[in-house]
Amino acid sequence: MTRTIVDIHILQTVPPSNLNRDDTGAPKSAVYGGVRRARVSSQAWKRATRKAFRELLDESELGVRTKKVAVLLAERITALSSSMDEGVALELAAETVGTATGSKIEAPKRKSKDGDEGARAPESSYLMFLSSRQLDALAALAVEGGQDGGLKALKDFLKVKENRARAKQLVSTEHSVDIALFGRMVADSTDLNVDAATQVAHALSVHPVDVESDYFTAVDDRNTDAEAGAGMIGTVDFNSATLYRYAAVDVDRLYENLGPGTSASPAEPTRRAVAAFLEGFISSLPTGKINTFGNHTLPAAVIVKIRSRRPISFVGAFEKPVEQGPGGGYLRQSCEQLAAHIAGLEKAYGVPADEPSWVLRVGDDTAALAGLGTEVALSELVTAVGDAVADRLPTAKTAATAKASEPQA
Repeated sequence: MTRTIVDIHILQTVPPSNLNRDDTGAPKSAVYGGVRRARVSSQAWKRATRKAFRELLDESELGVRTKKVAVLLAERITALSSSMDEGVALELAAETVGTATGSKIEAPKRKSKDGDEGARAPESSYLMFLSSRQLDALAALAVEGGQDGGLKALKDFLKVKENRARAKQLVSTEHSVDIALFGRMVADSTDLNVDAATQVAHALSVHPVDVESDYFTAVDDRNTDAEAGAGMIGTVDFNSATLYRYAAVDVDRLYENLGPGTSASPAEPTRRAVAAFLEGFISSLPTGKINTFGNHTLPAAVIVKIRSRRPISFVGAFEKPVEQGPGGGYLRQSCEQLAAHIAGLEKAYGVPADEPSWVLRVGDDTAALAGLGTEVALSELVTAVGDAVADRLPTAKTAATAKASEPQA
């Protein structure tokens, strides 16, 4: 069976920065090809991509990942029933979420300064990922069951088998774009887990990288001339690199997670999700130490390919570290090494030459990539890929066939 997978390959140069720190505060790294490379974890770039969605998608299409899910739901409950006491709304929220997910929603204890234990608002024991639409539906269910009788009425309401099933159904449908893309794990109810449609690799530098340290001082503005010396001294670690970034989107899985749209446009939710991920992943940047280094760069080169069988990373192009060019820099050599690797790999494995491919590139140093696909700007790339994956979905083909067979007036 033909699949639809979107492969995204990016080369991006980053000046002195600390995008993603380890437990010592140093930039993360990894050994690849026998040398130490700069590394940015997949989790860091997925987080940056999710934040970019806020500007690319409507809030109703997104989810929230938090332990404070009861507080979030209580806010929606009071919005539906303005006369309800906030404390009652919080009780209803905790009971509803607990029933729907099988999780314990309890108030964690904390000790105050005088040693007494005080209760906080109820929380889940782990981060819970729910879509905006799921939260709205749970709030409506909580109001329906507890509007007139509070917590006791809601508990009686949820004892009814059909109502418990409704609660669970509400969190297993209407997934948000970020849940559909990145997946969800519910430890207490594995049947509510969502398999991620996206895989994101750790970004690696294409060349060896050393960590450097910046020694800094800060002056106390209120010091007088008689008070010599700094008010604060310290060090911050950083590196700079040309990174290879890679991600793959299983469009078929994404469609299963999101479900079809309207009968007229069944592929539209999936098309929007692919387009948002593509733009968000390309243009986003983890914000570690961003105020210190101001390392706001965009990729020098992006290659997007649609696959019919399985994802293919090109990280092997850089197993042998890229050597610095005669005039300095790694980008030109990186592009040449990548282009040669792609040609050899796809020929050896018989990758179909007619699979759609696009290239976004900046400057003469990326010229080696020019023949790898249709050259486009970012907006053209997002539109072209979104339309291409929508056309390949079975529901889109079925709808097109049905429309073509309709009698003409």
